[in-house]
Amino acid sequence: MRRSKCHGRVSAVAVGCTALVLAVTGTASAQPCHQHTPDPARQVPAAKDGWASYGTGTSGGAKADAAHVYTVTTWDAFKAALADGGDQPKIIKVKGTIDADGPSCDSFAVPGYDFDTYLKTYAPETWGRDKDLSAEPDDSPEGLRRASQARQDAYIKAYVPADTTIIGVGKDAGFNGASLQIKDVDNVIVRNLAFESPLDCFPQWDPTDTADGNWNSEYDSAVVYGSTHVWMDHNTFTDGDHPDSTLPHYYGRIYEQHDGELDIVKGADYVTASWNVFADHDKTILIGNSDSASTAAVDRGHLKTTFHHNLFSNLVERAPRVRFGQVDSYNNHFVAGADHGYSYGIGMESQLVAEHNAFTLPSGIGAGTILKKWKEAPVTAADNYVNGRPTDLIAVHNAEVPAEILQSGAGWTPTLRTRVDSPRAVPALVDHGAGAGHLR
Repeated sequence: MRRSKCHGRVSAVAVGCTALVLAVTGTASAQPCHQHTPDPARQVPAAKDGWASYGTGTSGGAKADAAHVYTVTTWDAFKAALADGGDQPKIIKVKGTIDADGPSCDSFAVPGYDFDTYLKTYAPETWGRDKDLSAEPDDSPEGLRRASQARQDAYIKAYVPADTTIIGVGKDAGFNGASLQIKDVDNVIVRNLAFESPLDCFPQWDPTDTADGNWNSEYDSAVVYGSTHVWMDHNTFTDGDHPDSTLPHYYGRIYEQHDGELDIVKGADYVTASWNVFADHDKTILIGNSDSASTAAVDRGHLKTTFHHNLFSNLVERAPRVRFGQVDSYNNHFVAGADHGYSYGIGMESQLVAEHNAFTLPSGIGAGTILKKWKEAPVTAADNYVNGRPTDLIAVHNAEVPAEILQSGAGWTPTLRTRVDSPRAVPALVDHGAGAGHLR
């Protein structure tokens, strides 16, 4: 007799080819023990599968014992599972779609907060456009907004511990309005989950952000903050039922309630994002969140990230925007919409390698928009196809945007790749295999 790795928060003892499963209720049933079928919850990245495989590699909760395998269907149960078991490896299986956004925005508002009062107080014709709101006292409309936002923050953020695998069960698992915080930990796997972006109930007005001011929001669907060895695989990230087109405007600016879909910041390292869908969003993925000297001291030499076999569909920008990191992006399919701004953002000391990708652009969108230069940083871009034709992304960018000349040669050569597909084959492969519900 030996302990089996059958699914669920159960104890199992294998007898021959059958496992006797002792459920939490105490009842017993005989079930086949599929000893030769790999459990997706215990799968790890293949050797050389991007930066997540570097060094010690990424195993998440693959070594979890039966007492630390959980199946959850509610937000409270999910957060409880994250907190349970101390530093033991754990596997959390998400079943169905979990609402993480609370009963309503009004439920997070502190007493005294009133949005109409906020709008009246900080209207440009009253407040002006030359001072921000950071010094406003706690009892001001801005102070009450901050307090209300803090209540939402505590509710929708979930902190993922080290040595954890979070995986969706079946084809319809995921979260509405969750913000996964993978912060200052090592060894995390997130797979087969659909994320509908969190909706910030209390965006802040900043009259000094551009000449016209801007509404700024919090909450990414997932944040890798100072963490190492993270594998994001076969997930889907969208704005769901709340695209930007449904958001109102105030002070002549969109009342922006979305932040990013995936951010990798604050010295995070050794991340692989594979076979995901990033769709229907504006500012999608940020690698390194500032050019400042203090940020550079933390990020320089880190932020090593691999993107492969992802679908980037109907995005405005940041797929991704890169600072500092050695980023390898290959075999991805980019499908631009009418609002396309750019795909790759070339930022401070970035070392981007973009190879063997496919881009599908609509009429009127030039290939020169695929790359966007923010700072002087060389790029490697080879064997990329645009609308079915081989295209030198750097040459076409420099021809179409002569004021922002890019240099070739990122200064390093990726070695952590498994298979590399022809860019001609990428659209069919990625479109049919990426995202939640396509895990095999």
